[in-house]
Amino acid sequence: VQLQGSGGGLVQAGGSLGLSCTASGLTFRNYHMGWFRQAPGQEREFVAAISRSGGATEYTDSVKGRFTISRDNAKKMVYLQMSGLKPEDTAVYYCAPSQNVLWHRAIGYNYWGQGTQVTVSS
Repeated sequence: VQLQGSGGGLVQAGGSLGLSCTASGLTFRNYHMGWFRQAPGQEREFVAAISRSGGATEYTDSVKGRFTISRDNAKKMVYLQMSGLKPEDTAVYYCAPSQNVLWHRAIGYNYWGQGTQVTVSS
């Protein structure tokens, strides 16, 4: 399984960024997909997830109303549109797949690829 995130960068507080993640080595449509992030010196944390069909989504409270997760099964890609960015959103962002029934509870995400750095300046 290979996962490659892209789209990160430096943005001012209040700005927007769109992240993308390509997946290979798996039957993409069979996996729920999640976005996680890890700030320096902190544990990796769940950000958002989307069901296999894209019909259900889940977000951590701190990003609700600001971030939107989506996917394109034909392109084997998952996206994270971020707006209203805050300095506390600064982290490396990773996408990951899960086949667990508790995907919406950040369970079953065992593959991690190259993340993408998001830095929000105040």
